[in-house]
Amino acid sequence: MFTIGMEMRDEYMSFELAKGAMTLARDVMLVQPGETVVISGDSCTDRRVVEATANAVFAIGGLPTIIYYPTYPETCMEPYAPIAAALEHCDVWIEFAYSTIMHSNCFRASLAAGVRYINLTGMDAMMMVRTISNIDYKLVVEMGEAIQRIVQNSDEVIVKSPGGTNLKGYNRGRRVRLSGKLATEKGYPIMLAGQVSWCPIEETIEGKLVFDGALFPPMSLGKLNEPVALTLKDGRVTDIQGGREAKVFSQWMESLNDPENMYRLAHYSLGFNPGIKAVTGRIVEDERVFGCIEFGIGSQGKSILGKEWAAAGHTDGIVLNPTIILDGEIFEENGVYKNEEIRAFCKKLGIIGY
Repeated sequence: MFTIGMEMRDEYMSFELAKGAMTLARDVMLVQPGETVVISGDSCTDRRVVEATANAVFAIGGLPTIIYYPTYPETCMEPYAPIAAALEHCDVWIEFAYSTIMHSNCFRASLAAGVRYINLTGMDAMMMVRTISNIDYKLVVEMGEAIQRIVQNSDEVIVKSPGGTNLKGYNRGRRVRLSGKLATEKGYPIMLAGQVSWCPIEETIEGKLVFDGALFPPMSLGKLNEPVALTLKDGRVTDIQGGREAKVFSQWMESLNDPENMYRLAHYSLGFNPGIKAVTGRIVEDERVFGCIEFGIGSQGKSILGKEWAAAGHTDGIVLNPTIILDGEIFEENGVYKNEEIRAFCKKLGIIGY
């Protein structure tokens, strides 16, 4: 499922891993001395990442608690009661579990209690090094702020791709979320740097959406070997076409038995983490392949700043090399940013081709 790299021993890249864990704890989650920090993982989690993060939390005066549990068969499932209690009674929650419990009732209760949360599902040591240690995290956040402003000031959004995507929607003043930001707000979920998310007015979204990078969940998918094509009308998936993987996806959607909300398009997300150059099967990385666009389907929280609804699950699909047209102007073409302000950020970040 994953693109496998060379990781010879636990000591491999250990200095770089420690740097990334410290950046995560101190500079992203903004852990303060005396704060309680729950770090959760399942039996698929790379424990090097968990231990490094706990060490960093403790080094800056935080109080780390590590929770491990068996990997759930699906995402968004409710955790055991003791886990749920811990996640509701802490200051910071860092989730590394592969079978993420984001979008569960436990997750919502944690946010309602004011917990600062980040979702890093499936992160392993090399992913932390690529996406946190080796990038200018602050500059990527600043680039996200610029993208957020540009998208929010636009109305018509057209997304096309070489794989066949041709989707149109209208923002009509909808606010845009910088999901890859710093954890400055209580009860607000953040994600890894390199992502801006929003949803155009749902009823205006229609056309063809073709996932050609990755799709997860269901847990039997990840990095795609063949395209999965969706037809959308009024912001809802009305048809799923493709080969074996499309059939797996369609059957999983049906199995959730939620025709009312599970087929609703939840969000658009632009990916731009400079440490990610290709899909790996780890959805947190795949959503941030530099220059990609990701779409969420199913449950939608209030943090996206559009409509809010609960569904039986949530899934995310990746479109590679998109062309994005905002109010008739090409913002990105075949995965290459054309907007001059964003190109300047790309140059500062050392992205090849800028």
